[in-house]
Amino acid sequence: MATLISEIETQVRINPLLETAASYWTSAELVAITIRGIKDLWRDLVNLKQEYYLTINETDVFLAANASTLSGVPNDVHKVYLIEPRDMTSNSSTGSTSFVPREYNSTAFAIARSQSAVDPQKTEFLFAVIGQGSPAGLTEVRIAPKSTSTVNLAFTYIPTLPPMVASSIVPIPGEADNALIAWTGAFARAKEREDRSPDPEWLAIYATEKQHLLNSLGLRQLQEPQYVNRVFQEYWT
Repeated sequence: MATLISEIETQVRINPLLETAASYWTSAELVAITIRGIKDLWRDLVNLKQEYYLTINETDVFLAANASTLSGVPNDVHKVYLIEPRDMTSNSSTGSTSFVPREYNSTAFAIARSQSAVDPQKTEFLFAVIGQGSPAGLTEVRIAPKSTSTVNLAFTYIPTLPPMVASSIVPIPGEADNALIAWTGAFARAKEREDRSPDPEWLAIYATEKQHLLNSLGLRQLQEPQYVNRVFQEYWT
């Protein structure tokens, strides 16, 4: 069953804080600390590249005719995973259209930017992701060359975490309660320490729990063993 952030607060008050009712630590303090712990776990979970947060937007994003940027890009983009036409059927005018990532200052992108607009059918468009991205700013996806007609897109990406409050569900898979209890306890107890640093023992518990969590979430499918492809293996015949 999903855990609420408020439930983490309750458990932290029982142990390690030994304060069942708010007195020395306010609810707002503990909730804020827990949310910081969630963000710390989220960063490492995203780096596992196991698509726990993969999101596919098939309604909003499109490349408008004669445009050099995509329209409708979501506001919560952290990493762009895949861009492709929504209609990939063989009878579609965009059936062979592809979008390939390239550095904006690469020679290939510079050449593509200098081209006139092209028919999107059977065209390879280059894209570059720029901008600060969420939550600091917006993500912009530059496209070259331009298209003579609109292309509707499926935009697959990793979003940033939404704003969270005490009543929010902990958005971390894999039974992360113990890790968050240890994190919150460690940083909450900094308030009662002379040096105002996190409690080292609970911080060590957090590090152990975090590693156990990452290990358990490191592989999502067990049907087939994992192999590393050889160089250019996809081009072998």
